[in-house]
Amino acid sequence: MSDSLKNKELFDVRNPYIKPLFDKCEYPWEILGEIKNYINKLIEDGIPGYTLLKEGVLIGENVKIYETATIEPPAVLGSGTEVRPGAFLRGNVITGENCVIGNSTEIKNAVLLDKVDVPHYNYVGDSVLGNHAHMGAGAVCSNLKSDGKNVVVHGEHDYETHLRKVGGILADGADIGCGSVLNPGTVIGKNTSVYPLTALRGVYPENSIVKGQNIVVKRK
Repeated sequence: MSDSLKNKELFDVRNPYIKPLFDKCEYPWEILGEIKNYINKLIEDGIPGYTLLKEGVLIGENVKIYETATIEPPAVLGSGTEVRPGAFLRGNVITGENCVIGNSTEIKNAVLLDKVDVPHYNYVGDSVLGNHAHMGAGAVCSNLKSDGKNVVVHGEHDYETHLRKVGGILADGADIGCGSVLNPGTVIGKNTSVYPLTALRGVYPENSIVKGQNIVVKRK
């Protein structure tokens, strides 16, 4: 396990309209309560080259949105992003450039950095996904504990988030296998892959392969 949990350790944020959000917060779960106001301020101030799709939804150039997708405000979609049929963005969603939000994928109160793929039947609630992060078909970021209590991130130490809803934290290059479940507050390190059909809780180190809850090997 690893306690490399600070934003600067998990993400290399170069996207100019998202970077200030990460710079003001030390840990990724601290971002979650800031998303709505941050997006509204972006929409108010504008982003060069971006246009309003509708009230409260700002999109960059070459964004492709299929007719059956639903986007609730506020939201910012980065240039080159594709929102496929049946996708449901429930508000408070900001993406970087060239992301893929796939068929029947649902996202709420989340940040996706550049080139994130959530392409098939994914749920991403109250989560932060780093550059080039990928979720296989049916993989989900569970964001609410069964007892309804505040989420604690369990690494070598316990980190109180003081939030009732915290989903998954995927560092840059994290790859989640099909059908996997990230329980509330799970953190996947940089360039770490997770086997399909795996249920995880806790903090997992960078450059690793996660074969099960307690089966982690370093990537060769």
